[in-house]
Amino acid sequence: MILLTCLVFPGIITRTKSIASGRKGPGLFQPMLDILRLLKKGIVYSTTSSFIFKIAPVIYFSTILSAAFLLPFNNEPGILSFQGDFIAFSYILALGKFFMIIAALDTGSAFEGMGASREALYSMLVEPAFFILFASFAMFTGHTSFYEIYNSIYFGSYIAIFAGVLAAYNLFQIIMVENSRVPYDDPKTHLELTMIHEVMVLDNSGFDLALINFASSLKFVIFGTLISNFFFTPNLPVYNGILIFIGIQVLFAIIVGIAESFRARYKLRNNNKAIVLLTPISILIFLSLLMLLTNQY
Repeated sequence: MILLTCLVFPGIITRTKSIASGRKGPGLFQPMLDILRLLKKGIVYSTTSSFIFKIAPVIYFSTILSAAFLLPFNNEPGILSFQGDFIAFSYILALGKFFMIIAALDTGSAFEGMGASREALYSMLVEPAFFILFASFAMFTGHTSFYEIYNSIYFGSYIAIFAGVLAAYNLFQIIMVENSRVPYDDPKTHLELTMIHEVMVLDNSGFDLALINFASSLKFVIFGTLISNFFFTPNLPVYNGILIFIGIQVLFAIIVGIAESFRARYKLRNNNKAIVLLTPISILIFLSLLMLLTNQY
């Protein structure tokens, strides 16, 4: 389901942005057609780059695909489900990003090094928010795997609903940071001085660039799966689960498209402050759930 959904996910975002700006825009499958076009092209390597630059796109794609195996679907565990898998999920994605960062540095380009530095900084700043958020859910449910957390979580009080709303907001912002989207980054910008993720892949071409673009779409849907799992109820029929999954992913893509249409990007110097603020919100969620566990509310 994740692989099928990622075929149209970026197209829905682009289509939403086109409609919001009064344009017809490309079709839903245009991003995938662009990837197919790149697959047919040859690869050009700089003479200054080493084998790290050549293997990084494959590792980046493999890690994101591997992370998808950890996610449950419709009350069924992921292919690789185990205790503490939400920690493995984060570090598998971090491994792929690490190789993309050192590949950008490997080119010897000052611009790509600048983008790699920013990407590493933002990942470091957003990591505590992600871990505190899911550690709070682990504490609240008494489980440490995605499957058990999603099957045990409940929102039966005003405090729990408040924590759930904050968690949804924080998870959405974490997704935008991790996928280098507005307001933290703009994938459509062509100004090297303010580019972050896109400047890191300027030297990639052909098959490698196709892998990176497809992995980016896959990563977006994987994070959307984290959201859709909150909506699966116990004993939900499979076909209902599929409809809910597709509906949440489409709605998520439309929300991203609308947000990017009507929201300006943060000034570069304000990105750090905005990302750091996600950690106190996660701590507030932790304290709210702790109050529920200790019966103080």
